[in-house]
Amino acid sequence: MTLLTVDNLSVGYQTRQGFIKSVQGVSFELERGRSLGFVGESGCGKTTLGMALMGLLPDNASVFQGRIIFEDKNLLTIPEADVRNIRWKKIAMIFQAAMNALNPVHRVSEQIAEPILAHDSLMTMESAMKRVEHLFKLVELPLDRMRDYPHQFSGGMKQRAIIAMALACNPSLIIADEPTTALDVIVQDQILKTIKNFQQQMNFSLIFISHDIAVVANVCDDIGVMFAGQLVEYGRREEVFDSPMHPYTKALLASYLALDGTNAQPTPYVGDVPNLIDPSEGCRFCDRCPLAETDCRLDVPAYAEITATHRALCHRCRC
Repeated sequence: MTLLTVDNLSVGYQTRQGFIKSVQGVSFELERGRSLGFVGESGCGKTTLGMALMGLLPDNASVFQGRIIFEDKNLLTIPEADVRNIRWKKIAMIFQAAMNALNPVHRVSEQIAEPILAHDSLMTMESAMKRVEHLFKLVELPLDRMRDYPHQFSGGMKQRAIIAMALACNPSLIIADEPTTALDVIVQDQILKTIKNFQQQMNFSLIFISHDIAVVANVCDDIGVMFAGQLVEYGRREEVFDSPMHPYTKALLASYLALDGTNAQPTPYVGDVPNLIDPSEGCRFCDRCPLAETDCRLDVPAYAEITATHRALCHRCRC
């Protein structure tokens, strides 16, 4: 059953240089209980996409095209009060950099209790703290640290606290934006296993945002590859890894180093990100695409093949 449908979503930022189209024409569906990962280099629009889904875009940002359908409601057209009722109760977010996501002047337990109290007017503080105590046990945080301030937590503990906050209201969808940033590999592995286990136990849908395609592959059922604000490839994990269609996806896969040295080859050069103030129509990877001079112009259908779950943008190429 489809929980979330994003249709032709486009988001831009008004800056001194002009209007930057940071997300353009992104479409995908997410079923209940499944996980979808978005991967791409910094600045490709991953976080902007997540913040648009949460309704937390900054003042200079705007959605200028598309729809976000969550449980048969278009989040872009319903009243703001209804969006606030959905936010955190049904759609929660694990924000990037937990060190900045927690308020330094409030106790961690109080911050986790805040969304519980906000979405249940009958909930008392005592009951909310009982819920927080349960969440601390769930994410394996010591109960004697409930009254600590964020600066008294380690990086891994802060990230676990943010996960507890995301789980506080039993949401249907959790968006995890770079949840392992600035953590060492041991703690990173623990956090990823925690998120994956909770997703399986509670059957919520997960959108996982990362620049690391190996991390996304470890957590997600489906993968979307973004370049310069566009979703250039989208499909099941096995499809994207075993038979990547877009040259940018192939470059990302080639950049991942295997311990056995099986892919110890030079990473393909993909060029610089195009100017997003006045981007060209069609695939933004076109100017650096190694197939633009061959397969596209010769109208070879193999590269532009599109299936129900695996598509590429080459059919929109300006060539």
